[in-house]
Amino acid sequence: MDTRLVVGCGSIGHALVEVMGEYPGTLLVIDEEERRVERLREAGVPATHVERIAVGTLREQAGDVGTVFVADEDALTNLRAVQAVRQAFPDALVIAYAGEDPDAEVVADLRSLADRVVDPGTATAGFLMDRIGDEGLQIRQLRQVFWDIDETLAIVTHDNPDPDAIASAVALQRIATSLGVDAEVCYYGRISHQENRAFINLLDLDLCRLDPDSDLDSYGGFALVDHSRPGVNDQLPTDTDIDIVIDHHPPRAPVDARFVDLRSSVGATSTLLVQYLQQFGIALDETVATALLFGIRVDTRDFSREVSIADFEAAASIVPTADIGTLERIESPSISSDTMETVASAISNRERRGAILTSCVPELNDRDALAQAADRLLDLEDVIATVVFGVIDGVIYVSGRARGTDLDLGEALRDAFDQIGSAGGHADMAGAQIPVAQTTLATDPDAPIGETDDEPPVDDSPSTDLDTFVTERFYEALESRPRRETGDVNISPTYPSRGSQ
Repeated sequence: MDTRLVVGCGSIGHALVEVMGEYPGTLLVIDEEERRVERLREAGVPATHVERIAVGTLREQAGDVGTVFVADEDALTNLRAVQAVRQAFPDALVIAYAGEDPDAEVVADLRSLADRVVDPGTATAGFLMDRIGDEGLQIRQLRQVFWDIDETLAIVTHDNPDPDAIASAVALQRIATSLGVDAEVCYYGRISHQENRAFINLLDLDLCRLDPDSDLDSYGGFALVDHSRPGVNDQLPTDTDIDIVIDHHPPRAPVDARFVDLRSSVGATSTLLVQYLQQFGIALDETVATALLFGIRVDTRDFSREVSIADFEAAASIVPTADIGTLERIESPSISSDTMETVASAISNRERRGAILTSCVPELNDRDALAQAADRLLDLEDVIATVVFGVIDGVIYVSGRARGTDLDLGEALRDAFDQIGSAGGHADMAGAQIPVAQTTLATDPDAPIGETDDEPPVDDSPSTDLDTFVTERFYEALESRPRRETGDVNISPTYPSRGSQ
């Protein structure tokens, strides 16, 4: 439990102490003025009078402290206290009140020592608790993880990253840089979606593409954004030690890292990074603001899908800095012929059971095009969910979309494919990856795994058997979902022929 120390308890410090009593953790107050201490003790606050705020006195009275607020009304008194606090508790989060009518030089000195300096105009108890409470502790923990990394930090997105993952990684890189930590944004796979390519090119983002043979020993630490486990939707070894995880997807299994922030209550990981930048006091530049705004817009489908108040607030805070003209250019790129062919194939090969539509793309060159096809098919009248899939390099890629229903598409895909591959996502936007070899193993447990030298290479054109396997396994998972999710969804095994509506 965090121990919070208030040093010098003027009027703002007294107001802060009253609010702190409602928060978990240990509260201590140290002050040089005896009358203040007496009043606090009468109110039941553990306060100690000392003749002078000094390093030895602080250590003797407070012990191990996580957060310190220096709150006298005089700026110079606060500066002397911060100097002693920083020596006594070098790892603590230190927040200093600038005092009333502070001198500019004193405030500058305070800023060089404290993690945050609060001026009189913003010094309210609620404002301060936002920075000294649980969020303040979280920031202190994240900062310490950064500082413990001696060599370059690899910030790894999920495979074939989307704008939310890329923007989150770039923002986390900015935080690392502000703390003096070298960091590199990394990804496996390809960035083939035309909007994503335009996003990177127009914002001139510097990303490092990894391959299975990349030397990971050159990195001093690893952070995951927009996903939470190594080896699941990325190509890191599954036993990679992870330092930081920040994600908005609900985890399917326990997440192991030194710092973990998983919040499925927000619509985009970019929203979480906006909050971190604000809490660290890092000014947003135009590039990062534009990237984060695009990340939020894409993952919430322009604030229409799984959006939260936090997403709106984050977007509103960065709109003044973002380059809206560049966003418009990103959102109007040319569409490749491969993408158009994938969408056309998905439309042509669609199969429908009631309000659910599935489609197999026989010849898939770009896995990102599956998501665009799933979005397009969702526009069909009376369709509430779509699942589109195809094969590349011996792996079946599945992309699903849903709207206006209690059906949790992410959980349905997990139920269907997580045991033979990897699957996940949200109720209305989800995906899966299944090795083709696992489809044989799922139906025939005695079948050999992998290929021999005499076997032909994997055929990337899905056979009818694979089409049936994926489709039927998905519908079986749907039928096993709670009745409240599928009660109004007709998923009868008899359905119109391919290509009909």
